[in-house]
Amino acid sequence: MKYSRLTKEQFEELHQEFINFLATQSITHDEWSNLKTNKPELAEMELDVFSDLIWEGALNKAEYLEHFAPQHMYLFHLDEANMHAIVVNVKNGDIDITTKDGYNWLRENLMDDRVEFLQADKEYTEDKNLDKFKMIEQGAVITKGDLYHYFYKLIN
Repeated sequence: MKYSRLTKEQFEELHQEFINFLATQSITHDEWSNLKTNKPELAEMELDVFSDLIWEGALNKAEYLEHFAPQHMYLFHLDEANMHAIVVNVKNGDIDITTKDGYNWLRENLMDDRVEFLQADKEYTEDKNLDKFKMIEQGAVITKGDLYHYFYKLIN
């Protein structure tokens, strides 16, 4: 398995897609029930293959990632060639931008000396989607890029 298995909730959301996936392999409902009961290791493999297919599709489409930490906001634009990062650092240990109050403080004090903006480009490894996935595993989420664009315009 390249990525990680989808959660029970994700499988429930993708129920129809999973049925279609099984159908492409000529696995009927009865055969699936039999697999789960009599050959659970094969059923597990099917769940893993499906999970990887879903992750691969989502990662191929992902253009922006965001990751928040108490004093840092990491905004990524995922280009074809590399990742462009905008990092917002809050140099005040009393402010936690992962809270509503801290985030509001940041919004109201963007030009404060305690707010620092950094930019960098990072090359992908040989597996671009695995790079994206590792960032998601560390807490990043796929977004539409609204925050990235806001800060990009602000600092460029």
